[in-house]
Amino acid sequence: MNEYPYLELSDKVIKCFYTVYNKLGFGFLEKVYTNALMIELERSGLHVEKQKQIKVYYDKVQVGEYYADLIVEDSIILELKAAEGLVEEHEMQLINYLRATEKEIGLLLNFGKKPQIRRKIFTNDRKILHTD
Repeated sequence: MNEYPYLELSDKVIKCFYTVYNKLGFGFLEKVYTNALMIELERSGLHVEKQKQIKVYYDKVQVGEYYADLIVEDSIILELKAAEGLVEEHEMQLINYLRATEKEIGLLLNFGKKPQIRRKIFTNDRKILHTD
């Protein structure tokens, strides 16, 4: 069994990330990188959704919502940052996004002074299933 689900797709996303980083460099707002990465991913033939609403439930009651920066091929959540560096809170944010959805793979991509990538896996068998 493949230790990293969607490895080929993840690698394609990471290649697009580096393409955007190499063209734009460091210093733009996150929104600029999000728009540029979406263009690059679509040019690579991938289906991308931007700012897709994800509802968060607690005991079957909606308690909040968030908007994923990008979702690729309805499989991988991309959380983009334009920060000095990645911190634990960024990683936990992505883990929580995965926990709230059926998506199992997330990529945290930072367009900082140095490009940074974190791949997060949160398998569905670890998620809490609500039964009646």
